[in-house]
Amino acid sequence: MRISDDRYNNERDCLELALRFLRHEARTQTIRTWTGLTDDRIRNLYRSYISRGPHFVPRHRGKSPHQVAFFSRSQRIQWETSQLASLLSLLSVVPSKPEGERSSSIPGLTRGEKLCYAFETFRATIPSAQISFEHAVFLTLALAKGDQLRLGNCVECGCLLVVERFPMREKRCLDCVSSSRET
Repeated sequence: MRISDDRYNNERDCLELALRFLRHEARTQTIRTWTGLTDDRIRNLYRSYISRGPHFVPRHRGKSPHQVAFFSRSQRIQWETSQLASLLSLLSVVPSKPEGERSSSIPGLTRGEKLCYAFETFRATIPSAQISFEHAVFLTLALAKGDQLRLGNCVECGCLLVVERFPMREKRCLDCVSSSRET
């Protein structure tokens, strides 16, 4: 039995994705949903590879983020959300059209790897970002489902924005809001 055999590739990919999620401080439930690994397997991975590493990675407990109000809490977070949504859209992590109830098919290895890459790129571009990996996962699933959040455009410049499904007023990006205040 060799670990390089094709029949072990899927399991190895699951373990590698789980390790990436652990490094991004994902909760056990999130890792289980995206990789299909058991809770015990995830905890053993953390104990074996992460807790003994040179950098401490905390384990968060409790529920994952689940309130869309987080993404409209401030103009800074709205801007960060738009940047992250752009990456998620470009990398096809989020489907071009909301899938509604079929969004449960979103979590998986391929999209999980793309999600990690999008988040890593996002954090490299905006190191002081306030959006955590768990929020990025929630944003991905919310955009895929489309019942609370969706991709939209700024009414002035047309740039990509994350908007509520039924917004109270037309959305404008941070640049257009800033330029209208200056004049």
